[in-house]
Amino acid sequence: MPTAEHLILRELLAREPNWLSGSRLAAKLGVSRVAVWQHMGKLRADGFTFEARRARGYRLVSRPAGPHAALIETQLKVRPQDFSLLVLDEVDSTNDEAARQLAAGRAAPFAVIARRQIRGRGRLGRAWHSEANGNLYASIAFRPRVAPDRMAAFTLWMGLNLCELLANFAKVTPGLKWPNDLLLDGRKVGGILTEARIDSDQIRDLVFGLGLNINAPTEDWPPALARRAVSLAEIAGEPFDFNRLTAALLGRVLLAYDNFADGTYLKTFADLWHRFDVLRGKTIVLIEGDRRHRGTVTGLDDEGALLLRDALGRTQRFRAGEVTFDPAS
Repeated sequence: MPTAEHLILRELLAREPNWLSGSRLAAKLGVSRVAVWQHMGKLRADGFTFEARRARGYRLVSRPAGPHAALIETQLKVRPQDFSLLVLDEVDSTNDEAARQLAAGRAAPFAVIARRQIRGRGRLGRAWHSEANGNLYASIAFRPRVAPDRMAAFTLWMGLNLCELLANFAKVTPGLKWPNDLLLDGRKVGGILTEARIDSDQIRDLVFGLGLNINAPTEDWPPALARRAVSLAEIAGEPFDFNRLTAALLGRVLLAYDNFADGTYLKTFADLWHRFDVLRGKTIVLIEGDRRHRGTVTGLDDEGALLLRDALGRTQRFRAGEVTFDPAS
């Protein structure tokens, strides 16, 4: 159930940048104008700034730059029953926290967002730079009851949806590098880490983790990271409204999950892959354990495995691996 602060934000955002009368707000909430002022005081303490003027009411002047639960939820267009959002100042890893919440019985779906991760990680246990710098560290948890062999397709489907969301929202041209990297201008803007608890015949718990570089100044990153990563703000030339983008992103993930669960994702998967795949036709090196495979990417199979044609013309399929572009090509 929306809180008074949620309702106030919803009304002010709907009228932004115009004025909203205090009497209208009071009537909407069913409280006195004094109570409205008290609720707005709580929002001010959270970093919101309002302008108040006699006979005109209130208007929103500024909002928190970092994650704010009420602001995200107020702007969330897709909200399944029982969906909840947890915003933390600091956590070891949002994926780990989501797994703990699932184990404790929290109703799914839900999302965990942190301003900073102490032990953020990507695939293969690699550290994910996760300072409180305007980037998004989020995990969305589900209880899907689907077959384990659909895991690879799930990660790719979600990555494609994120690419389309960024293309529409941020007006950028992203690409998806199999299996889980989001790229802009050849540099990494985001990464996906999907983890699951699997029974013998189905996925019981599923955590979809995402790190997305939104507003962090790249000059503050470690030099090695700055050379191969990029933020949305750097490409666009201006910062983004963090909470508005996060709300749009969560809504897209929740909708994409429903499409995956009911199988309707198959209607558009191929088109999205053709639009955002950055590997097709490229010569790559795929590292699988201690083995290296060189070849040309020809596409995907129905289960999301990468198809690689070697120098002898043989096509191999890989369900997992680390991909680098072949310098010789």
